[in-house]
Amino acid sequence: MSARHWAQVGLTAVLAAGGVSMLSARCARADDYSDLLDILRAKGALTQVEYSTLLARHRHHAVEPASAQAPRRGRGAAARHGAVTTEAAADGAVMPAVLAAQRAADSAAASARAAEASMLAARSTIDSPSVVRVAPYVAGKGLTFKAGQIDINFSGFVNGFYSYNSPGHGLPVAGGLSSGGSGFDSSAVRNGLLPAGFVLKLSTTQSGIDLSAVLGLYPGLNNANPGAFNANSGGSSVGLGTAGIDLRQVYVTAGTKSFGTVKLGRDLALFGSDAILNDATLLSVGTTGSNTAPANTSLGRIGLGYVYADWIPQISYASPVIAGFQGSVGVFQPLDAFNFAGGGLSAQSTQHSSPMVQGKITYDFKIGELSTRIWSSFLIQHQQGLTSGLLAETDRRGAMAEAGEIGAKLTYGPAQAVVYYYRGSGLGTTGLFFDGIAPNGHKRDSEGYYVQGAYNFTKRFKLVGSYGVSNLYLASGDTATGLVRRNQSEVGAAYYDLTDWLKLVAEYAHTQAAAHNGNSASDNTVSGGAILFF
Repeated sequence: MSARHWAQVGLTAVLAAGGVSMLSARCARADDYSDLLDILRAKGALTQVEYSTLLARHRHHAVEPASAQAPRRGRGAAARHGAVTTEAAADGAVMPAVLAAQRAADSAAASARAAEASMLAARSTIDSPSVVRVAPYVAGKGLTFKAGQIDINFSGFVNGFYSYNSPGHGLPVAGGLSSGGSGFDSSAVRNGLLPAGFVLKLSTTQSGIDLSAVLGLYPGLNNANPGAFNANSGGSSVGLGTAGIDLRQVYVTAGTKSFGTVKLGRDLALFGSDAILNDATLLSVGTTGSNTAPANTSLGRIGLGYVYADWIPQISYASPVIAGFQGSVGVFQPLDAFNFAGGGLSAQSTQHSSPMVQGKITYDFKIGELSTRIWSSFLIQHQQGLTSGLLAETDRRGAMAEAGEIGAKLTYGPAQAVVYYYRGSGLGTTGLFFDGIAPNGHKRDSEGYYVQGAYNFTKRFKLVGSYGVSNLYLASGDTATGLVRRNQSEVGAAYYDLTDWLKLVAEYAHTQAAAHNGNSASDNTVSGGAILFF
């Protein structure tokens, strides 16, 4: 039986079998039984109601009027002998029950102590640095393993699309992003704007400093044909080829919540980063670039509304978020002025005595159900030792490339909108410093924008539409009239989340390019496929 049962049996027997005389005759005995009640309640053998009832009954008998006791004191030896005999009998009946209750309570307490010791030992084993645990999984956030004080996160994505590209009539445009001048339809099984990605992140806290190390591996589907852009160069549709491996992320961070975070290594730059991360074609194809021999990725909206941010070696700092504001600034590996259009239409450089500098500020706020992010950033870099058909190395001509951008993303219930604008001098178009400087060494101005709207009709189904333009203007004395003046595209896409991991995509994109001399070209692309995040 339980300890509570034995306690109740024992105490009831005390009161019913003559415990009144024992409790009232000697204060020490009365104190003993009060203490016993307290002990049994503390051990859980009695409920509060049972404790109060028994204690009240005990006190009632303990204060019984003295007149009730007098006859007993006046009796003779035989009476006193009878009382002692009765008391002894009561003690004999009660004490085994009380002792049994005490033993049961002690046994229960010992069992509780043993269980607590076992639990503490198990917890100590689980928390041991030698035990690797898996944190609760969140879809799309990867797997996180905890090895002592170190968190190891492995995440990634894989995608594949069938794309059919149909060029319209047109003439070649140097630096244009439309395939319209080729005249040939093409089919491809390829990556979209994203390649596959496998990202390993280790993080911990040491001496109050949050530390992390990140390694990002981004392979493509199609055969690589390395050129100036390495894995991002045009592909090679020839047997026995292998896919390109793009190791674009290798960096460490260190910081605190009050100080901010310092980053050292190769990662996405600041200028243009929010533009591409909010671009819906990041999850689809957009403009294909080359579809006959696909590269690691398509273009999406790169060069058709923004300039590619790129993954650049850097030492950068991001402040803490204060009232929704966060600032970032850094020095970056300087990049060459590059003649992307070819044919001697742009100057080039390979000399850099100073770094590229970029900075960005973001502001996140919410008004009712409207969530908004506004961002703005800048870029400057001195291009030195420019060379071209008109400039010799001995001319030592240089130019200061400058650019700025501003954008906003608004979310209201199931609806989203993105608006973005950039302008640069010497910045170029499509990629950083592509065709940004004329052969005579003068800077070309450029600007672009895109607008995008999305609506979630259900939790799983979303439609997106976007339009974007990138313009490149001729410099003073510039005669490169065959150079691209305008790249633009319209994109419509449907996304359906089949599961928490797998997203199905169907998309249509129309791309146009126009040159300063009047040449133009256009094409249409239909793509369908899937992207999986884990």
